[in-house]
Amino acid sequence: MTILKMYAPFFDLNNWAYVLTSGKDWMIILTLILMECLLSVDNAVVLAAQTQVLPNKSEREKSLLYGLWGAYLFRFIVIGIGTYLIHFWEIKLAGSIYLFYLSFKFFYDQRHPKQAAEKAKEKEQREAAHHKGKKKKHVLSLFWRTVISIESMDIVFSIDSVLAALAVSSNPVVVLIGGMIGILCMRGVAEIIIKLMDIIPELQPMAYVLIGIIALKLLLALPPLKWEMPNTAFAIIVFSILILTILFHFWRVKKHGHKHL
Repeated sequence: MTILKMYAPFFDLNNWAYVLTSGKDWMIILTLILMECLLSVDNAVVLAAQTQVLPNKSEREKSLLYGLWGAYLFRFIVIGIGTYLIHFWEIKLAGSIYLFYLSFKFFYDQRHPKQAAEKAKEKEQREAAHHKGKKKKHVLSLFWRTVISIESMDIVFSIDSVLAALAVSSNPVVVLIGGMIGILCMRGVAEIIIKLMDIIPELQPMAYVLIGIIALKLLLALPPLKWEMPNTAFAIIVFSILILTILFHFWRVKKHGHKHL
């Protein structure tokens, strides 16, 4: 019965009709799409790089397509579970602490690039040693191993996005639509977003500022405060920060000229 309750909103046509015709919900959906693209674009590059082991373009495109459908299925499953769990204050507290950690870690690594680079190098060396020690016969073909690898990476990458999305909206249909369109946009226009983030590098720290705000939003919803930030207000904050970030970038360019910032 609990499982039926968790996934019932997905099959409620009235809920879908309300979301699809609600201007407020579309503001939240656009917010989730923006966050998905900014937080996950580097993940798209990693996934695309994984396909390079395949012999031809056709198999690479097919593996990403299968991975995309797998990502959609995983989102559906996790959003249903998350919508149920997020009602427990202990889960909200854990989620808030984790999102604060993500935001803090990003800015800490930005201030200590050498330490971050050393940790990344150590991680790569451990992974390389792990894969080197696993020389054995494979039951599955290279294509299906690649698909499974893409799906595994997708699952790991999407945990943060799902948690952040559920902190923004409690309606699973809103979260699902935002996540699915976000994944599609992120996969389809990854190169464009990467170039945009190269032009406006402030977009990346902006995304982690938003993660910190979402963590604060979750924290304020806990007892004894139990203060829920209205979704419309949150969407306005997100797009205001986005506009201010872009204006700040062009102000810096104008002030410092065309130097690399």
